[in-house]
Order: sequence, then C-alpha cells, then structure tokens
Amino acid sequence: MKAAWAALMIVQGAVWSGPALADWRDDIGTFRIGVIAEPGGGNTIPGLSQLTEAFTNALGMKVEFFVARDYAALIEAQANARIEYAIYSSTAYATALQRCGCIEPLVAPVDSDGAAGIRSVLLTMDGKLPGLAAMSTHRIAMAPADSVGGSLLPLAGLAADHVGITENAPFLIHADSASAAEKMFFDRQADALFGWVRAAADGQPLLSGGTQARLEMSGLSVSALQVVWTSGLLRYGPHAVRSDLDPEAKRRLTVFLTNLKSTTPDIYDLLESKHSGGFLTVAPKDYAVAEAIVRFVSADGGGQR
Repeated sequence: MKAAWAALMIVQGAVWSGPALADWRDDIGTFRIGVIAEPGGGNTIPGLSQLTEAFTNALGMKVEFFVARDYAALIEAQANARIEYAIYSSTAYATALQRCGCIEPLVAPVDSDGAAGIRSVLLTMDGKLPGLAAMSTHRIAMAPADSVGGSLLPLAGLAADHVGITENAPFLIHADSASAAEKMFFDRQADALFGWVRAAADGQPLLSGGTQARLEMSGLSVSALQVVWTSGLLRYGPHAVRSDLDPEAKRRLTVFLTNLKSTTPDIYDLLESKHSGGFLTVAPKDYAVAEAIVRFVSADGGGQR
C-alpha cells in the first residue's frame, strides 16, 4: 500500500508540475531579447542565428531579438513589456529602473583579470592637495562634462558622500578630453586630477588600465602619486529582465549565462565582446552607484548620458 501511494504521488506530482512549467512559456509566447544596434549594422547583430538558437535551447521556447536604435528605445520597449530581457550599460539600466521600477539585473560581465567595473579617483602629486576640504583653493583637472568615468561618476560620488561640488565650480578645469586632463596634471598645470581605475567586484583596484596606469606609463613616478578620494564601484552594465518574469525563466537564464564562458565560449564572445571573463550574478544593490549618477544628472537638469 505504501509503495502504491508513493507511486500515485509521483504521478500526481507530474500532473501538477507539467502544466505549471509550461504556463510561463505559454503566457509569454515568444521570449524577446533587446539589444542596441551596432553602428552601421541596421536591425541585425553578428551571430544572430547562433544566439537565437542558444537562448532557445536554454529556455525551451521560441526566442526573438529586438534591435533598438538606442538605449532610449530599448528602455521604452522593456518598460512597456514589449521585451522581457535587455542588455544595458550601467547608467542605461539605472535610467530604465527610474523609468518604470519594473526590472532587475541578472548577470553582468567581468574582465579576464576579475575587473567588474570602475571607480573614480582623485589623484594629486607630491601631496599638493591635502584633502577634499582643500579643493576650492586648488586647480583640479577633469574630463569633459559628459564623461561618465571622468566627470559624472566623481561628481555623483562626491554628492553621495555629502561633499558639495557642482559641475561649474571655479576650481574645476574641464579639459577637452580625458587625455588632455591627464596631460594638464602631468605638466603640473593642475594640482589634482579626477580619473578612474578598474576594480574587482569587491572594490579592490586593479593595476592595469585606468588613469593612474596611463600616468605611470607616461613616466610619472608611482611614488609621487597619492589617492585623495575614491568613489564607489560602477559595475559594468547588466543583462536585466522584467521583475514579473517567471522565477523558472530567471533561473534558466542565470544558469545559462553564468556557465556560458566555460561551456560555449564562441557564443559568449558573440553576446559579450568587450569583457572576456564571463558573467557573474548581480543584484539591484550592485547598481547603487549607477542610480546615483542618474539622480545627479536628473537633478542637474541633464538628460541621459
């Protein structure tokens, strides 16, 4: 009798679970993934058929790609539930979240050395700038106002740290480019410089790449440089889904993406061409810095950057 009862429960479980697993696929019909068009690429992307097949196999349902002309169009499509999944930059994700509050990040890429994003740094030479309180009496070089890493990130980061500073503060010198700001600092025409460093997921800075590394390559002694201030970590942009997506779909996508680099690296390279280290799971809190930038730009009267 016990064996018969156990068998009945197994059969009943299959009856109950079968339709439940199919329901979310039936409700969606076609799973749509949004990406940004490449310059000159029209409405297609490299490896479209391979990517479509890979996601179809991962989800067990029909998949289509939606190629948006820009992030604004991508955000509207996900906010209006025309797509379930989108690949964003960090600030575009934060803008989308501000727009509808209806999305959440699943994974984000990392570099092969573990870098997960960037942090802004305020650098000085030979102790010329003793601290943030002394900024107003020193010349500080900065990248153009539309630079995320060299201008928006430090301004938003300082505001989050309750340090009052505006984009047009008289002691800030906005150069025509990040390299021009670095040259100004290298030539000692500025006492300090806002730049950036690559950093791991735990926030630890990495030696390769970034402003400090370029200054050292130009011949500036590492011992002459001091870091006066460091911002929080701006993570690389996430792959985000609508929050109302079925949990099973989220699970399948997460498993697929986090294993993609090791199982099918050719598909990974098609999906992520800039960061070669694979995907890590992320949470909404990982994009607090990106949200701070978007709030800063909105409060300043600017648009999406």
